[in-house]
Amino acid sequence: MTTTQARTEPGDAHDTEAHAGHTPEAGAGHQGGHGPHGYSAQKDAHLKRLRRIEGQIRGLQRMVDEDVYCIDVLTQVSAGTKALQSFALSLLEEHLRHCVAAAAEEGGAELDAKVAEATAAIGRLLRS
Repeated sequence: MTTTQARTEPGDAHDTEAHAGHTPEAGAGHQGGHGPHGYSAQKDAHLKRLRRIEGQIRGLQRMVDEDVYCIDVLTQVSAGTKALQSFALSLLEEHLRHCVAAAAEEGGAELDAKVAEATAAIGRLLRS
C-alpha cells in the first residue's frame, strides 16, 4: 500500500459511522458525517494536532524498525496515547458545547438522544 492509498476498516477514522460513534438511526436530527459540528470552528487546529500525533505514531514505527530499547518505545507509546486522549477530551468538550447545547434548546427526544450519545462516547473513552 502506498502512502497515497487509504485503507478503511471498521473503526478507522475514515469509517464515518464508527468515527462518529453511532449508527445511522441514533438520535433524531443526526447529521451523519457531514456538516458543521462543534469542532468545525477549530478544524484547522485539530487537523494540525492530528498530523502531529500521526507523526508520533510513525516515529514509533521507526523506533521498532530500528530496534530501539523497549522502555524507550513504551515511553513514546504513552506520549501518543496521552496526545490522543487529550484530543478526544477537547473534541468531547466541543460536542457538549455545540451539539448537546443545541439539542437542549430543542428539548425532548433530541436532547435525550444527544445525552445518550455523549454518555456512550464518554464510556468508550473511559474504557480505552
